[in-house]
Amino acid sequence: MAENKILEAEEQENSPMYDDEAEKARYQEARKAQAEEDFKKPFDKDALLEVRHLRKAFPIKKTITGKVLQELVAVDDISFKLHAGETIGIVGESGCGKTTMGRTVLKLHKSNGGQIIFDGQDITDFKPSQMREIRKKMQIIFQDPYSSLPPRSTVGGILSEPVNVHKIVPKDQVKDYVLELMDKCGLRDYYYERYPHEFSGGQRQRICIARALSVNPKLVICDEPVSALDVSIQAQIINLLKSLQESMNLAYLFISHDLSVVKFISDKIGVMYLGSMVEFGSKTDIFANPLHPYTKALFSAIPNPNPDIKMKRIALAGDIPSPANPPNGCRFHTRCPYAKEICKHITPEYKEYETGHFAACHLLEE
Repeated sequence: MAENKILEAEEQENSPMYDDEAEKARYQEARKAQAEEDFKKPFDKDALLEVRHLRKAFPIKKTITGKVLQELVAVDDISFKLHAGETIGIVGESGCGKTTMGRTVLKLHKSNGGQIIFDGQDITDFKPSQMREIRKKMQIIFQDPYSSLPPRSTVGGILSEPVNVHKIVPKDQVKDYVLELMDKCGLRDYYYERYPHEFSGGQRQRICIARALSVNPKLVICDEPVSALDVSIQAQIINLLKSLQESMNLAYLFISHDLSVVKFISDKIGVMYLGSMVEFGSKTDIFANPLHPYTKALFSAIPNPNPDIKMKRIALAGDIPSPANPPNGCRFHTRCPYAKEICKHITPEYKEYETGHFAACHLLEE
């Protein structure tokens, strides 16, 4: 018994001691300094969209005077670049902040920090009146094709409205323009006078795609555009998006939890967990050599159609922590099978381990 106590005392003496509050303050200071340094860098002229240290938080509790006492951090320190004609796939579990990040980039939500540079302009602090002209260049396809279309408007009315508002073509040419757009998106001309309730889910999503493309955008944020559709219809919509991208040189920010779809359509992939980007790189690098334990766990869940090949599933213990009260250190450590003591206290640095391949994990540093 005495020997055991001596060994325990020696282990405690040799183990590193962490002050969580001090480590958190140190990390925030380092991140703030890095962000300020990055904000001073010139804009990338080749990138259509450049996001730097984006942050979005929603207040949960306020004082009478409006001071925020508690907040839910939905997007925390996200950075990436998107070029014309390119697709970045964003994957992660439900509730990880994918949709909020896409809407914040589009300025449907006002960011709490960071920079959004679109087409050579810093639009972070743009007012709604300033965003009016930018809206033509950036559009969104919503997840649910059933609730995102106005039920009392015809297809012609739905597609004509943005064309008229932004004065894309003269008024006498609007109908011909809309009919041509419908043909591009696989919609028959006699659908022009019909209402949304008369269509199937796949046809409604084609209408949503046509609406997004009606103003000739450069960037389209696809917020899980095929998750509500049957598998056969998903393939049709994905092929349509690919062909439209090639013909119109569109850039896509493709948000999804279906890894097989993301692998097919994306050029680069970002993996999000609890509001943070844990890994980012080209499609080839991410699938051939996933670095982060969370990415490996996600990929192990992809079903293999070959019954002779048995997949080794990495089962994650527990549930995703609340973004209103995230754990100290690495946010994934509560579910990571390889977590060490350092993971519980110190947030890992998000850095480049291979050319264009970024990750945030203490195991990689070792």
